[in-house]
Parts: sequence; C-alpha cells; structure tokens
Amino acid sequence: MRHTDIPTHGEVVALAAENTPWCVSVYTPTEVDTPTPDRNRVAFENQAKQALGLVEDKAARTALEEEFADLAADEDYWRYQSRTLAVLATPDRMRTFRVPNNLSASTTVGSRFAIKPLLRTVTFPQEAYVLALAENAVRLVAVTADRPARDVSVPDLPPGLNDYLDLPPLGRNPHGRLQGGEGRKVRIRQYCRAVEHALRNMLSGSDTPLILAAAEPTASLYRSVNSYPGLLAEGLPGNPERVSDTEIAEHVRTLLDQHYAEELTELRTEFEKRRGDGRGLVELTDIARAATFGIVQTLFVDIDAVVPGTIGADGAIAYPDDAPDLLDDIARRVLLANGRVLAVRADDIPDGVPVAAILRYAG
Repeated sequence: MRHTDIPTHGEVVALAAENTPWCVSVYTPTEVDTPTPDRNRVAFENQAKQALGLVEDKAARTALEEEFADLAADEDYWRYQSRTLAVLATPDRMRTFRVPNNLSASTTVGSRFAIKPLLRTVTFPQEAYVLALAENAVRLVAVTADRPARDVSVPDLPPGLNDYLDLPPLGRNPHGRLQGGEGRKVRIRQYCRAVEHALRNMLSGSDTPLILAAAEPTASLYRSVNSYPGLLAEGLPGNPERVSDTEIAEHVRTLLDQHYAEELTELRTEFEKRRGDGRGLVELTDIARAATFGIVQTLFVDIDAVVPGTIGADGAIAYPDDAPDLLDDIARRVLLANGRVLAVRADDIPDGVPVAAILRYAG
C-alpha cells in the first residue's frame, strides 16, 4: 500500500540549515506491493550499515545505530511506502519522508544533510486543493501524487447559494430593490466571499496550489474576491457537482503537469533575457560566488548530477579528495538566502550544464 509524507518548503529549509558533526542522509528506492515485503527494509538496512561505517565518533555511531534499528523494526511503517524513502538523521534526531519521486539510492555522511534529492519533491509538487464550487454545494478536495482524492472538512463553509438567495431583497433600483440577474450576481458574490473567508482561515500559511472547479459566472465572481496567492489561473470549467473526486484528481494531475511545464518554460525564457544583462549565469565558479553572497534569485540544478567540491567563505571553489557534492552546497546556500531552487532534469537546464542561475541583480 502506498503512502506519502512530503516535506514542506519550511522543513527543507530547516534541514538545509542543519550543521552538526554527523548528518547522515540515506535515500532508498522503495517498491509498493512487492512480492518480497522485506526487500525495502533490507535495502535500507544495508545503506544504514554503510553510513555507520563512516561515523568515526563512537557515541554518535551508537546513537545513530539505535535510531536506524528502531526504524527497521517498525513493521507498520514498512507496510506503507511510496517510491523513495528519505532518512535524514543526526545522533539526536531522525526525520523520514516517503516521497512519490523515483530517486537514486545514495548514502552520505558529513556535517550537512544531502538535500538536493529531496528538493525534487518540492520543486513541482503533485498535490493541490480543489475548490469544487457550485450553487447547490461546495467542497474542498485534497489531491496528492499517489493517493485517492479526499474531501477536506472546512469549518464555517457555507452549504450553498440558497441561503443567500433567501436573504431580504437589496435596495438599489428606482423601486429600492435589486432584482433579476443583477440581484442574483450580488448574492453569488456574497456567497463566494463567505467561501473565500472560510478557506482563508484554513489555508493561511500554506503554499499548496488551489484549483477552482466552477461554472460561470461563479468562477469569475470567486476570483474577484479571492485573496489566496496560490490560486492557479488555470481552473476546471463546468459544474463540479457532476464530477466525482476521482475524475477531479485525474484532471488536476494533468493540469498541474501543464502548469509546471509552462512555468519552467517561462523561467527559461526569463533566464535568456537576463543572460544579456549579466544576470543569467552558467559558470560554476560564478554561481558558487553568487550563492555565497545571497544574490541568486532562481537556481536550476540537475537532480542527477554530482560535482565533488567545497565552497569557501568567499565563494571560491576547491576540489579536495572525498569532497561532498558541490551542487548540494550551492542549492543550500540559495535556499537559506530565500532564493528559489528548481531541482530538474538535465534537459530542463539552459545550455545543458549541471547548474544555472538567475541573479537578483548583476554581481
């Protein structure tokens, strides 16, 4: 049975900021409904042993070994997996994420977590809320990458438009009342405003995309009162009462793929525009320096590439033996400076290089 627990952007930033002597990062590809149930666990245990062999401090190794053993012994946990298990542990704490992305197996030990693989899950997340807004009913549907869509309970969500149509007449025409189409439009807008207020309380602080499923004129009227920044311009037209949650999820996943593809195309176009004024970089040494001084606005980084190296306090690159992934360090520095990191495939990066950057201003 498949289960996901995807990190939020804030959790990834917190992991990027971690800096302790023994940070262990284990990424294990997992299978769902495998005929050999222990296969996932055995693969993880082998990687954990590999990691422990790299921990030189005895006390730290003992603490990590206990954490890994506890996880491996959790029968219920191993029954529910997704496509990749990410385990990030220190001697004091372990964090696990079951993510729907197909990531390569990797094991690293150092003073920082390897976060680049995890960034794939938050670059273009395959999850969204759908506001199915009709005159007779309204519901919020949660859609994720690989689980069935489900209705979400929203406190204070109005049941439908009829409660607003039954309100006393509004005065505005020469006879003191709004009537016909004009009055109905006012009531629909009030209904939409009440829905928006209920959602605002629930979605406050969230960055999950919101997709509107509604027929006109309700769709346009809702957009006119919406304040949630994550509402996508693309929506699902038509009366959502005639569409099941399963059908909504199928449409949403296609819509998200299209939305992210368009967004990536726009960012690549932006990169080409900025290249001419010195704000579009493809040279690794220039990008490392810009990331160090916090002037990278958007970073494209190849999820599969590894460039061993280190970055000094002045942004200079060195290539010592057994160095960690330089690209991971660049991504970390951009994240911690409130830049955006896009963990993508090689074909999505300008010039086919492992990393490219758009600067906030010319360096």
